[in-house]
Amino acid sequence: MPVGADPEGFVPTLAEIRRVPKVLLHDHLDGGLRPQTVLDLASDTGYGALPTCEVDELSKWFRAGAARGDLGLYLEGFVHTVAVMQTRDALVRVAAECAQDLADDGVVYAEVRFAPELHTAQGLSEPEVVEAVLEGFRQGSEGRGIRVYALLTAMRTAARSLEIAELAVRYRDLGVVGFDIAGAEKGSPPTEHLAAFQYVQRQNFHITIHAGEGFGLPSIWEALQICGADRLGHGVRILDDIERRPDGSVALGRLAGYVRDRRVPLEMCPTSNVQTGAAATLSDHPIGLLRSLYFRVTVNTDNRLMSGVTLSSELRDVAETFGYGWHDLEWLTLNAMKSAFAHFDERLRLINDVIKPGFAAARRAAGAS
Repeated sequence: MPVGADPEGFVPTLAEIRRVPKVLLHDHLDGGLRPQTVLDLASDTGYGALPTCEVDELSKWFRAGAARGDLGLYLEGFVHTVAVMQTRDALVRVAAECAQDLADDGVVYAEVRFAPELHTAQGLSEPEVVEAVLEGFRQGSEGRGIRVYALLTAMRTAARSLEIAELAVRYRDLGVVGFDIAGAEKGSPPTEHLAAFQYVQRQNFHITIHAGEGFGLPSIWEALQICGADRLGHGVRILDDIERRPDGSVALGRLAGYVRDRRVPLEMCPTSNVQTGAAATLSDHPIGLLRSLYFRVTVNTDNRLMSGVTLSSELRDVAETFGYGWHDLEWLTLNAMKSAFAHFDERLRLINDVIKPGFAAARRAAGAS
């Protein structure tokens, strides 16, 4: 039986997965709006370029636009979500609803990323953008048993990365836990932003880098060995450094071996990875092989609106595809919590007091049913 296959053949249902405590490390604020909120904010701000003003049709439009097999095409929908996120009230609302939606899905810890530079078109300063989002996370989390932190993202095709890195460090004790770069990966290597990453390292702060999604091994190598990434956003192309032999055995290349040996967390987003063409189908997604080889893989949503997913649905789909049971889902969840940028004491508390007891209760309930 392959590593990861549940010995009893039991795959938890979506409802059961929704009830267990979950951890989310890779989720974009501007990719997770409620469709109704997009319509409301467009009306409030006078934005008239939406493709439709009917909520169900708009939801379908975003999902259809994302599923075109190319990262550049996948990103086109963000023109509309970013356009309606240009005021303090809009940012507070979107962030609050993000926290509420994640909590309703059973997420107990989340790191949600956004690019402050994309939300200044109507006069907000970048610090004002950050403060609005953090206020929204605070409002939406209150009384809901979830902790939501922010990751500040710089656009890799722009030249603002050092400023955004400095902003991330400025707000490190107020709800920001790390720095990221995102955007079209091909032609924009992470080393173009080396000054930003070196600054973050000197400040003893955290780095995650989108790498190995729209481009291959050189992007991963640069992110790790030159830019000092603590985690890899996606990282699916690490598969290019793994040889699968006819007899079923595998051989890791030097980079893949380093990623596994050093326990580099991989923030994988299965549905999104299929939609952007990083994986042909879910069954072809490298997460199955990487889990069997004990890489530190995690499951994430990327963009809940565009991909039409929740963290529970992602875990359900992965479980159904690879035959995972509670042991595997807990393993993936613990990987994420161990890899989070929160302080160690918070991570340990959530692991011992929330996640492990939650999965133990799920096992007991499944055994009694």
